Amino acid sequence: MQQNASVGRIVFLISSVIIISLILWNTFTFFNQLKNNERTKMQIWAAAQQEIASSEVDINANLSETALRVIQGNTTTPMVRYSHSDNEYDSRNIDSLTFNNLKKREKLIAQFTSEYKPLEIKYGGQIIQTIYYGNSPLINKLKYYPAILILILLLLSIAIYYFNQTAKSAEQNKLWAGMAKETAHQIGTPLSSLVGWTEILKSEDVNPEYIEEMDKDIKRLEIITDRFSKVGSMPKLKKTDIVAETHDAYDYLKSRSSKLINFSIKVPTNPIYVNLNSQLFGWTIENLVKNGIDAMKGKGDISVVVEMTGDNALVYVTDTGKGIPKRNHKKIFTPGFTTKKRGWGLGLSLAKRIVEEYHNGKIRVLKSNPKEGTTFLIAIKLSDTI
Repeated sequence: MQQNASVGRIVFLISSVIIISLILWNTFTFFNQLKNNERTKMQIWAAAQQEIASSEVDINANLSETALRVIQGNTTTPMVRYSHSDNEYDSRNIDSLTFNNLKKREKLIAQFTSEYKPLEIKYGGQIIQTIYYGNSPLINKLKYYPAILILILLLLSIAIYYFNQTAKSAEQNKLWAGMAKETAHQIGTPLSSLVGWTEILKSEDVNPEYIEEMDKDIKRLEIITDRFSKVGSMPKLKKTDIVAETHDAYDYLKSRSSKLINFSIKVPTNPIYVNLNSQLFGWTIENLVKNGIDAMKGKGDISVVVEMTGDNALVYVTDTGKGIPKRNHKKIFTPGFTTKKRGWGLGLSLAKRIVEEYHNGKIRVLKSNPKEGTTFLIAIKLSDTI
């Protein structure tokens, strides 16, 4: 399947190159033909002018009708005519403001000379007039036709590419959502069994502290199951104290992490209310903390700070790990991107989706220095301002 797709892309690319080449070649050929026709037309016009110049009788009475029609028929080709004997210029099919401006006229003559070789009208072996002429409006428009066509084809290719990428991304999202829901379903059965076994243990002579810890882990599994079941669907938000929710996630992680990790938290004494889904927000904090622990290789400092600024609640999660190169500050939130030897690169992408898509907030790398650590910032609007 993948091989067929690759072959299809190569065929499409080769076909596009061939089509564009043919279009450019045909356009170039047509363009040259038009220029040659323009040159021939001007040579005929110059011959008519020479007939006028060589006439020794009254022009209006004796000029041939053919020469007159030729001269009057040129309504498209711009030209400047210089009379050597009178040292004067006149023009046809050129705006008078441009022609009467000396600098613009000289620039126009230079342009015409680069496009066509000037025509010289002779009489008695001497040059009496020089005609400078340029491309007609039709040829000027035709010059840009290949560029416009290539641009259209390029935009079409980009649109097709992004359409395919979007379709692929939507298909992957469906797959992940299906896997998450199936995982939640599969966890449900052994979880129910564990709940039953803890009830039995409570009736036995077992240390209550053990059962209490087991109950905490069972509740945690229930939360995780509920989280997975929510993947792919829009969660419900309600007015919640983000300080308390952050503290709960922090306490759980601290109690179940290595003693080599030094945890610290700084939160205000007053609650800060935002529109929140508690379970998904807790998942975000866990992902950021676990990411920091991995970056520190299981030894270092993790700090969590919550504060309120303006109409936003801000949560900072800082580790003392190896840091993130600046070029990867945005890439780390891309699904599948990881710098670890193991892992699927989904933790931070899930955190971004939870914060930005579900809570209309922002998450980013605030700062990161090699061998000093990284600080992530989460910003969510206060509930009164949403």
